[in-house]
Amino acid sequence: MSNLATTKDIKSFFGQDNIKAKFQEMLGKRAPQFITSVLQIVANNSYLSSADPLSIYNCAATAATLDLPLNNNLGFAWIVPYGKQAQFQMGWRGYVQLAQRTGQYLKINVVEVYANQFRGWDTLREKLDADFALPPSGSVVGYCAYFMLINGFEKVVYWDIEKVKAHAKKYSKSWNNGPWKDEFDKMAKKTVLKDMLSKWGMMSVEIQKALVVDQAVIQDADATEVQYPDNPDTAEPIPTFEDLELLYDIKKQSLGADEKQDAERILSNKEEKSYKKLQTLLAAK
Repeated sequence: MSNLATTKDIKSFFGQDNIKAKFQEMLGKRAPQFITSVLQIVANNSYLSSADPLSIYNCAATAATLDLPLNNNLGFAWIVPYGKQAQFQMGWRGYVQLAQRTGQYLKINVVEVYANQFRGWDTLREKLDADFALPPSGSVVGYCAYFMLINGFEKVVYWDIEKVKAHAKKYSKSWNNGPWKDEFDKMAKKTVLKDMLSKWGMMSVEIQKALVVDQAVIQDADATEVQYPDNPDTAEPIPTFEDLELLYDIKKQSLGADEKQDAERILSNKEEKSYKKLQTLLAAK
């Protein structure tokens, strides 16, 4: 089937009354403009034009549910091709947007660190010694993410360029011929910010959903079933015992009696199979 024929099929798919009604329900008066933006994205990408229309719809519905615009220039979220399927990609600006909506973040940002700005990183005290007043010069040597909550808790995370590349190689089969190749800085900033939020952030239901659907081929419009073809083994690394122990110390006062008992059992017995479950629980508090 030619790209032209497939593009027409996708346009026809989104032109169905029941599909338009779904977006109308999610977006109200903004639905027609949103659908138009999706069709423009598809028309401008020959690979995406050949993708399964339903997978494109599921990505678009997910973006609509999160109320994030699908605009490559804005960088909140993207629909990207992966073989004959469409894959949903969060942008770092999308995570910032969702964090701001919680009302819990006083400050949040992620930036490139250039060679002339960087002086050192204290891993123990989580202090970045860098002069951001200097105009960027030289190559990017790392990426730094930061947030401060309204309760005063703050977090700084710094990944040097080699750590970012190692992560990309380990968790993305297409790291050298997909978004990692074409948009390395954007992917690196998203990865560092996402890692920080998943481990330390105040997480809303929206942020938790974004963490699940990011880089996924979504199987249904409600995003209850997802696949990670770029990394079928695991979507994200399992949190370490040390990360969970510190996160538990910070948030244990917010846990109920049963939740605290479960958390202490998992940590005491070092039940690695339950680390992700505990991370999700603590991050939501």
